Amino acid sequence: MFVCGIFGIASRSLENVSSIIVDGLKKLEYRGYDSVGIATVHDGKIYVRKGAGKISLLENKLDLRSLPGRVGIGHTRWATHGVPNDVNSHPHVDCTGSIALVHNGIIENYLELKEQLLAKGHRFISDTDTEVIVHLIEDFVKNEESFFNAFKRALQVLKGSFALAIITTRQPDTIFFARKHSPLIIGLGDGANYVSSDIPAFLEYTNKVIVLNDGDFGYITNSKVYIENIEKGKVNVSSR
Repeated sequence: MFVCGIFGIASRSLENVSSIIVDGLKKLEYRGYDSVGIATVHDGKIYVRKGAGKISLLENKLDLRSLPGRVGIGHTRWATHGVPNDVNSHPHVDCTGSIALVHNGIIENYLELKEQLLAKGHRFISDTDTEVIVHLIEDFVKNEESFFNAFKRALQVLKGSFALAIITTRQPDTIFFARKHSPLIIGLGDGANYVSSDIPAFLEYTNKVIVLNDGDFGYITNSKVYIENIEKGKVNVSSR
């Protein structure tokens, strides 16, 4: 039903993963899309480039392969909430510029959550349901010592379907992820781990895969995969 593409990589040694993200997104083009975006984290800053159009047109126009950093996420989007334009393209960023997020699926209670967040002073720039998620996490971070706990609390509030990949300057070596009614898988590589909507995006680098179950969420670094399930608790920890 939701055929947008997500691809992310957490690498140990590569100084510029954006080029790999572009290649990964190209391998997900069969899923269909109307906009493209990439975010990386480097030296205490989130870098984002995104726009409406095909990768072949935006790759050079936005210089997508030049974003710095060993950790990053990318997205190809079919518009559901909000027209296909540059602002509505993913990734979306919170008010502080310290969290970036990509999302496949539909958040059914986003209008209710948006009203609550607006009342707290959050600033929205897009028409998407996705932007609600990143501001929700930002809001929970204010009262949580752990980013992971804030992420977990946000997931418990969301209604609908989602595959999520998130980066933050608070844990710059980490990609947080979650899956509910929308496909997402983990790839295990040598010196890098991956998150993607489908295997072809990282097949060039690894054939070791963890297929996430409905309700799974967690994080990857270049050497670790941690998975919990909303109902079952901790289900998988892999370190290398």
